[in-house]
Amino acid sequence: MTYNSAVQYLFDSAPLFQNVGAAAYKEGLGGTLALDEYFGHPHRQYRTIHVGGTNGKGSVTHTLAAILQAQGYRVGLYTSPHLVDFRERIRVNGKMISKKRVVEFVKTLSNSPLKGEKKKSPFKGDLEGLSFSFFELATALAFQYFAEQKVDFAVIEVGLGGRLDCTNIITPVLSVITNISFDHVQFLGDTLPKIASEKAGIIKAGVPVCIGENINKEVKAVFQKKAEEVGAPITFAEDRPSKSPLKGDLFFSPFEGELERAFALTGLCQEKNRRTILTAVHLLREQGIEISDKAVKKGFADVTTMTGLMGRWQTISTKPLTICDTGHNVGGMQYITKQLQQTPHKRLHIVIGMVSDKDVSTVLSMLPKDAVFYFTQASVQRAMPAEELAQKAISVFNSLPSGQAQARQFSIYKDVVSAYQAAQAAASDDDLIFIGGSTFVVADLLRFVL
Repeated sequence: MTYNSAVQYLFDSAPLFQNVGAAAYKEGLGGTLALDEYFGHPHRQYRTIHVGGTNGKGSVTHTLAAILQAQGYRVGLYTSPHLVDFRERIRVNGKMISKKRVVEFVKTLSNSPLKGEKKKSPFKGDLEGLSFSFFELATALAFQYFAEQKVDFAVIEVGLGGRLDCTNIITPVLSVITNISFDHVQFLGDTLPKIASEKAGIIKAGVPVCIGENINKEVKAVFQKKAEEVGAPITFAEDRPSKSPLKGDLFFSPFEGELERAFALTGLCQEKNRRTILTAVHLLREQGIEISDKAVKKGFADVTTMTGLMGRWQTISTKPLTICDTGHNVGGMQYITKQLQQTPHKRLHIVIGMVSDKDVSTVLSMLPKDAVFYFTQASVQRAMPAEELAQKAISVFNSLPSGQAQARQFSIYKDVVSAYQAAQAAASDDDLIFIGGSTFVVADLLRFVL
């Protein structure tokens, strides 16, 4: 069995959420618990940090992993989705899981009675007759691999929501919830407090929790209530003083300013992420976990090279300046649009594609009115057809107030690469090209340029 066939087995055996969306969503932890029992509860062999939220959790997860790694710990990192290679999801000290280990895991699955006709209790170590989602299988592999690699810590990113997410079988030393915004409303709820309630499901009894962003009083109350119910010490990153006069404190003014300048991740959203990370480090230190200022600085400065993080306000080229970003919902796009306005350029070119289950109209209404648009679609089933996206954009643009509803230039492309190449051909050296709207648009771009 080759690596490619092994990964294809995983994709074929269970629907991949990033491809098909709701059809791949599996509610409940039964399958995850069954796999965890079958493999001997591997996640209990190392300490974990659990990171959830709507936006920013990828940046926070990777940076915390880089900081711990810089301190000298052996660190597992589990994230989703992947952009280019499935193995991006599972790393130890920044190195992706080997192709050989993925093949070995799939062989175990394909030779086990996963497709047997007789169904037995999943809690007796027998998986016969059960079916599993792609994410359940990937999570089981990650937890098992981290145990085999004898990691000191594993930083685990929540896949979707929190309460019923596959990763929520762990008992971490710290829980982090970055922020709350509208995303996956068909699963998590159609109000911010409902979404917050699902995200708050990762708050565990007695485990400190860091909340990165105060959205509003109602959301804050949801987290406070959950923390009180389970006896979890709760800290809101935004409630910490913006500048501390005390040397040796992570929020000491010169030190925080130094981190801001050194942070490898750029973009306006990283200001809130930076404070979330610093608060998380502070809470880890309070538990006696050794993390030096030097390790914090190195983690911030070298996060992309230490962990392989891609797609966060990432520069693809400089002439013309070409940026891609995986932000794909209203919360993420508000930062992207501000950043585009603040980035010097003569003319703005936007290559954009979206998936059908997002708030497409609201995102489109937020985009700069003077851009040249290249509508496209990613190579996943969930992608909204480029023609449909263009028609929706025209409708949205025409409905804007008269001061904003000016004629906009746009064209339609069947794939991301052709749209990107068209923008390149049309742009001058002083222009700005932005590619985004969907994680999968960025993934298609990176497969082409890397």
